[in-house]
Amino acid sequence: MAHRIFRCRRHAGEELHGHLAQVSPLFWATKYAMDLTVSLALLPILLVCMVFLLVCNPFWNPGPMIFSQDRMGRDGRIFRMFKFRTMTGIWQGHMFEKDDIVRVSRLGAFMRRTRIDELPQILNVLLGQMSVIGPRPEQPEFTRQYIDHIPGFELRLSVKPGISGLAQVKLGYTDTIAGAAHKLRWDLIYMSRLGVGTECYIIARTAALVFRRLARTITTRIPLGRNAR
Repeated sequence: MAHRIFRCRRHAGEELHGHLAQVSPLFWATKYAMDLTVSLALLPILLVCMVFLLVCNPFWNPGPMIFSQDRMGRDGRIFRMFKFRTMTGIWQGHMFEKDDIVRVSRLGAFMRRTRIDELPQILNVLLGQMSVIGPRPEQPEFTRQYIDHIPGFELRLSVKPGISGLAQVKLGYTDTIAGAAHKLRWDLIYMSRLGVGTECYIIARTAALVFRRLARTITTRIPLGRNAR
């Protein structure tokens, strides 16, 4: 059984890498140009959000503005991914110590619901560590765990991770092995259909999702302390 799984994983890997090798260099150049264009277009919004948080954080979300965490990127490279900090509590390595000492501030809950907390990752894109669209990067500890338990999970490391991706717009966030396996299916579909049309589709779906969440959030009360991953 293990031998059969290994053969399937190797065959899938060879097939996917073969497909990636056949993707036109023009697409990769276009994708890089799209990454720069989108990131630079969002840069003024990031700066406005930083000024806003600089003023509001001392009252509603005391502590550092930016939170960074190790993530695993293309070819297994580790990098520091940036986010706006949404939680208060004691940080213990790659996870929080206890739920009772961890709270999502009201301002943090707003940023999570609207995905504004992900905005600083345009800096990771400009640094060449991420792309606007791609599989979401996982923490190294979780990546290794998923690779051990989910056949083919390492194939996600063949491309740059993204701020958003097909799995994100289809399924959202998950923190279980079963959920990661389900998301892997959509990540592999994305990687097998690389193209400008696919990139534009995911960007449009992501923008629509953010605007819907923003509209819904400003019309509803955000509970204090809810950990909405």
